[in-house]
Amino acid sequence: MPEVELPNAEELEEIKGKTFTKRVALTTAIFAVALAITSLGGNHAMKEMLLAQQQSSDQWSFYQAKVLREHLYRNQKLRLEIDLIERGSGMKPEAKERVEGLLKKTAEEEARYNAEKKEIEKEARELEHERDVNRNKDPYFDYGEVLLQIAIVMASVSILSGSRPVYYFAIISACLGALSSLNGFLMIFRIPFLH
Repeated sequence: MPEVELPNAEELEEIKGKTFTKRVALTTAIFAVALAITSLGGNHAMKEMLLAQQQSSDQWSFYQAKVLREHLYRNQKLRLEIDLIERGSGMKPEAKERVEGLLKKTAEEEARYNAEKKEIEKEARELEHERDVNRNKDPYFDYGEVLLQIAIVMASVSILSGSRPVYYFAIISACLGALSSLNGFLMIFRIPFLH
């Protein structure tokens, strides 16, 4: 009967440790990729939020300018109407005709500015909505980043200590981080204290 050589217990432990180390290193690399994606999503949400806020502010400023112009034309129209009432019968026909033409043009301008401001207001509200959506996404990315960073650190600790429970903790932390990040992209659910 051939002689069978039994492996040394220390060699088995070393091989087992290398397998564990490789597994943890591979999952740590996956955690790092998820962290990079989460960071990118968070930066994008923040950038879009700030851009929408700036554009919204610009639109509201534009809206205010239109409102001021509308009020100026309304005041001018009222003044011309009062002039026609006060002096209309005593005015020369040419002057009266000119004031009436000016009154008509002023009324048209007032109506134009009124219509334009409504379009601007609609666009400003859409930009505010976009800002709010991105503002609501940002905390999920922040928490996702933190949980993924904790997962990477804990996975590194598990390699150094050879501790499987620490590794499992790292996996749980990474799963929660990835879920938070995914929610930042898709807004599947809302956590009330984050808003």
